[in-house]
Amino acid sequence: MIRILKFVIIDILKNKVVIVYTLMLALFSWSAFSLEDNATKGVLTLLNLILLTVPLVSILFSTIYIYNSGEFIELLASHPIKRKKIWNSLFFGLTISLVLAFLLGAGIPIFLFADIGKAVMMLAVGTLITVIFIAIAFFSAIMSRDKAKGIGVSILLWLYFALLFDGLVLFLTFQFSDYPIEKGMVVLAAFSPIDMARILMLLQLDVSAMMGYTGAIFKNFFGTSAGLVISFFILFLWIFIPYRISLSRFKHKNL
Repeated sequence: MIRILKFVIIDILKNKVVIVYTLMLALFSWSAFSLEDNATKGVLTLLNLILLTVPLVSILFSTIYIYNSGEFIELLASHPIKRKKIWNSLFFGLTISLVLAFLLGAGIPIFLFADIGKAVMMLAVGTLITVIFIAIAFFSAIMSRDKAKGIGVSILLWLYFALLFDGLVLFLTFQFSDYPIEKGMVVLAAFSPIDMARILMLLQLDVSAMMGYTGAIFKNFFGTSAGLVISFFILFLWIFIPYRISLSRFKHKNL
């Protein structure tokens, strides 16, 4: 497994897309902190960029890489190597490479300009979002043999979590505005990893007042130690469940 993992990591790190991705993150990060007059505003600007670009690149690049590695996967599967090791090697190879790209691109300016607590939370959120959307990419890729369909599903999933989910929440808020649904919003937030990451970061920046009464509800739950543990547990579930399903499908898939 180690030899396969090294091959995958080296192959990905040499990819021009990953290099450009790292440089773009660095450019966005340095620009966000340079253009704003204080670090908090810079972190907020960078947060919005990260929550759009990082999931998109992670899910698209991973999906395309899995499809392009089809012959390589078939070659490995023809040898006496457990399929679990092959799938794990691909997953951890993509995870290590894209997380490293994120940390190199965004991590340095974040640590230089932001407070240590905000910097750690931002990098933790960015890292988890990267791994979550890699896991979702594995789920999308294993569900269809057709490359175009698999990539299309990945784009639709990113579109749903990044944009459509917020629209759905806003619609429900207006439709049931006469009812006390604020506590239900806390539960609903768990169904979107991007929203969960955004809430955790906004609470860390102590700008929950901008979110009104709902922000107070979020702060009362997610702002506690137990709420923080539950939040990260939910984010880890977003990694475990899609990847576990994809692994189970890959073990029994006819290559």
